[in-house]
Amino acid sequence: MASTSSDNLQRTPLFALHQELGGRIVPFAGYEMPVQYEGILAEHNWTRENAGLFDVSHMGQRGLVGPDHETTAAALEALTPGDFKGLGLGRIRYTLLLTDAGTIIDDLMVTRPLDPAEAGRLFLIVNAARKAEDDARIASNLPAGVVYEKYEDRALLALQGPKAVDAFARHCPAAAGLGFMTATVADFDGIPVCVSRSGYTGEDGFEISVPAELAERVARALLAEPEVRPIGLGARDSLRLEAGLCLYGHDIDETTTPVEADLGFALSKRRREEGGFPGAAIVQGQLAGGTARRRVGIKPEGRAPARDGTAITDKAGNPIGTVTSGGFGPTVGGPIAMGYVATAFAEPGSAVDLVVRGKPLPATVVAMPFVTQRYYRKPKASAASS
Repeated sequence: MASTSSDNLQRTPLFALHQELGGRIVPFAGYEMPVQYEGILAEHNWTRENAGLFDVSHMGQRGLVGPDHETTAAALEALTPGDFKGLGLGRIRYTLLLTDAGTIIDDLMVTRPLDPAEAGRLFLIVNAARKAEDDARIASNLPAGVVYEKYEDRALLALQGPKAVDAFARHCPAAAGLGFMTATVADFDGIPVCVSRSGYTGEDGFEISVPAELAERVARALLAEPEVRPIGLGARDSLRLEAGLCLYGHDIDETTTPVEADLGFALSKRRREEGGFPGAAIVQGQLAGGTARRRVGIKPEGRAPARDGTAITDKAGNPIGTVTSGGFGPTVGGPIAMGYVATAFAEPGSAVDLVVRGKPLPATVVAMPFVTQRYYRKPKASAASS
């Protein structure tokens, strides 16, 4: 996980609760955050089997507000390769904020409100360590009539795991009807919250935006449920790695393009064809002609983990890439990693070596995710029988 040693650290609205619960506090992305409570392994496994509550209030909550959806969507499409004109009410889309060279400034989640009265508004969740860069890039590139808003008075919680819906629905029944990557405004024990069925663990779950002064009430209500325990950033990192999800500053940054990063799903079909986003010619060229390197999953043999920065070589010892995220996968039961390799070695099954403490250790390129993602997708309504 990327961290900071700055003395000028901020605190989320739940900082006192983290201390009360015995959280081990570390600097992370400019904040004092809990890395663990009872231990990363226990917290990881609890989330996979039950429900874990994460404080992600360090993330940036932002908004674009224009006169109508078409105008606001067009403003965001000028900065990202996502299709936001076609985004439905109450829907969420993962996208990438790009440089003019087609590399990644940040990855972010964008929500179109369900309420038609909010027609000109889009909500954004940006990474904590990239707030300043995102704010500058977006705010300085908006057309007249579209305003960029920062919601500093809100907290953000994530409830993740197969039993998250059971615990959450006792306080917010409306949330149980949401499908993956959809959102609504709902009532949580009398508190108005913005809730989405999403997250970054590979599990079913919710992200809950709540007024900062009410965040502790929501957190305590959820922690009182038998399925729920507090989870720190350590387990969040191991969970997202097993799910094959990128961490900004490690797996993606301003030196990587969406195609190199194997994030082609974030390039909407219409935008691939039309272009009109920063670096479009470069990205379209890579889509057509390929890239020199690709992000891949890697499964080391044995028990020794390969951390970020580990050199990857072919079996003859020639350098072919670098590990960007790596560690022990508790659910996998062994070490896992992801990184960039020369495209010739990017096919699953390719044999490579990882240079750990000066010694080449055998590993294999594998498909991701390492653990099956268990997002909840609502069954499609069947046609009425005649």
